Amino acid sequence: MIDDKGGNIGTLAIADALALAKERGLDLVEVAPQAKPTVCKIVDYGKYNYQQEKRERKQKHRSRLKEMKFTIKIGEHDFQTKMKRVRKFLTLGDMVRVTIFFRGREIVHSSRGRDLLKKVAEELSDISRVEEEPKARGKILQMLLVPTQQQRK
Repeated sequence: MIDDKGGNIGTLAIADALALAKERGLDLVEVAPQAKPTVCKIVDYGKYNYQQEKRERKQKHRSRLKEMKFTIKIGEHDFQTKMKRVRKFLTLGDMVRVTIFFRGREIVHSSRGRDLLKKVAEELSDISRVEEEPKARGKILQMLLVPTQQQRK
């Protein structure tokens, strides 16, 4: 028997354990039914259940591929801000797709887009490597960065 603070109470009869849980206004939950004797814990079941669901939701919605969009007319401060975000994603172990959008006649200057992607790759070379080289797909240019082995979690 484990109490609500995590301390070991010892072996108790089921009726005594239920009475103790009811006295504290909490629930008696079977933690390890396969153990001999069975291990039970006094907890607030509603709170426990909520925490479990919250943990599962957080794990389920975490995407492993992030995307950062740039244009060729990006200013230096905006570039540095986006680089901080990309660096954070990579240190958390996510892959990052860097996308450059060409609007209107900007597609004529695709070399500037390639230079920008090269600059991104160089700035992040300490924590990442280029998985997919820059590829042109219509009016966009994309490159995929993956974290190096020691960065993965």
